[in-house]
Amino acid sequence: MKKLLIYLKDYRKETILGPLFKLLEASFELLVPLVVASIIDNGIAKADNTHVIRMCLLLGLLAAIGLVSALTAQYFAAKASVGLATRIRHTLFCHIQSLSFSELDSIGTSTLITRMTSDINQVQTGVNLTLRLLLRSPLVVFGAMIMAFTVDVRAALIFAVVIPILAVVVFLIMLASIPLYKKVQAHLDSVLGITRENLTGNRVIRAFCKEEEEIQSFTQKNEALTGIQEFVGKISALMNPLTFVILNVAIIALIHTGAIRVEAGLLTQGAVVALYNYMSQILVELVKIANLIINITKSIACGNRIQTLLEIQPSITSVSASIPQTTDEIAVEFQNVSLKYHKTADDSLSNISFRVKKGETIGIIGGTGSGKSSLVNLIPRFYEATEGTILVNGADVRTYPLEALRKKIAIVPQKAVLFKGTIRENLLWGNENATDEELIAALTMAQGADILTKKEEGLDSKIEQGGKNLSGGQRQRMTIARALVRKAEILILDDSASALDYATEAALRQALKSITPEPTVIIVSQRTASIMHADRIFVLEDGVLVGAGTHKELLDSCEIYQEIYDSQFRKEEE
Repeated sequence: MKKLLIYLKDYRKETILGPLFKLLEASFELLVPLVVASIIDNGIAKADNTHVIRMCLLLGLLAAIGLVSALTAQYFAAKASVGLATRIRHTLFCHIQSLSFSELDSIGTSTLITRMTSDINQVQTGVNLTLRLLLRSPLVVFGAMIMAFTVDVRAALIFAVVIPILAVVVFLIMLASIPLYKKVQAHLDSVLGITRENLTGNRVIRAFCKEEEEIQSFTQKNEALTGIQEFVGKISALMNPLTFVILNVAIIALIHTGAIRVEAGLLTQGAVVALYNYMSQILVELVKIANLIINITKSIACGNRIQTLLEIQPSITSVSASIPQTTDEIAVEFQNVSLKYHKTADDSLSNISFRVKKGETIGIIGGTGSGKSSLVNLIPRFYEATEGTILVNGADVRTYPLEALRKKIAIVPQKAVLFKGTIRENLLWGNENATDEELIAALTMAQGADILTKKEEGLDSKIEQGGKNLSGGQRQRMTIARALVRKAEILILDDSASALDYATEAALRQALKSITPEPTVIIVSQRTASIMHADRIFVLEDGVLVGAGTHKELLDSCEIYQEIYDSQFRKEEE
């Protein structure tokens, strides 16, 4: 949490002025009981109406100055806390963008969302309250005690006994609640995780009639969260009643002592009222301190969680070296490459070696879980190979700056992801400088021209988040068009035509061959028809390259490929 406070450095003025104005307000507040005592002893007791009016005007002035000071302090505290939250949120978002797929997979989406939203909001609230109350409340508590000694030493001894007892109670409750709030946030992550899964997978849940099971699972996690929140809430709730009991006992003792001393003529009635007011001020401020400690406890727990995330170092970093100059005719080369995902026992890819010439069309096929997507994700360094070397244009991918490497590659992932905006805005992700003619040409090449003809506004037609107002095939063609706009040297289609019919897919393959200069195309698919016309086909099985060659060669030499082909074509022929 301490490391996050560095983001307050641009708000030094606000972090100083906010507490100072609060201290000014507290100073005027400490004068109020003395003014009230003067009204009672010198005004009411002596029937001096002029003195009463003068003191009442003074109370009004103190209230006005206190109000202005409080509003000014609130302004500076709010500016500093909101600025801190903004900078942390920006820094955290940029840090998340720098993490590789490996870190994102291990952390989880729900955890990242919690850190970006509720955790940062809690830190913001904690900082705001700290700037306003952390100095003010102790000043009022100890100031009231000191002022009480100026009124009457013997009666003020009650203050000296009560305040340490209250400090011990508050401190013990704080120690008990800090670790529990960390558990609350962990359970909240769990609830958010299952909620996200249910919302994103609601169609599958309904298709398999799993509503009741998911409701039961959510209920269990929600009840666990509720249970831990109730437990820590009960502990935190002890703060107010305990402090009230102790202070009310102190007030009884104070009034009893004051009455005896007034009867003996050692103390005035106004002084007793002043002492009572000081004790009331202590009561109010200790309640504020109790709530402040609870909020600071939550904020520290949330800040530590944010800091833990910021301390995660990305496993893939960009080099600052210049772009390697190469003239190699080999576009992509794998040299004994293996890949093991984080916290997995077995390799996902084992000892993969092959070469792809520039302008070649390569097909990659294999069963589910054979490592096809893992293989192509290594080329743009979405994941880092655990063993071996990957070359692009004859240079190791680790010697490229990441941005330069990825500009050479256009990849269409398995899941077609579109963003809320217009068709133009989504396509410009491929190349922000592309003209409308280039965007339309890319859509036409991706067999998506009909998307424009069906939309009245053309390229300015709205796309909903995730492309929900498009069909599955339209989304895939849009993502392919977005990749084609880049005009990259290497085009990777990771099972990105699964929603297209055979005729549309064939037209797409034909259109890709018309691109000049001809890119290196790598097509990942589970359909033999999608890759059978490729220059070469690589067959994967359990992360191992078990076959390489043309369609005809593999039918004669690769048993795995034969099985895939037979399952899709031979039965239809028979």
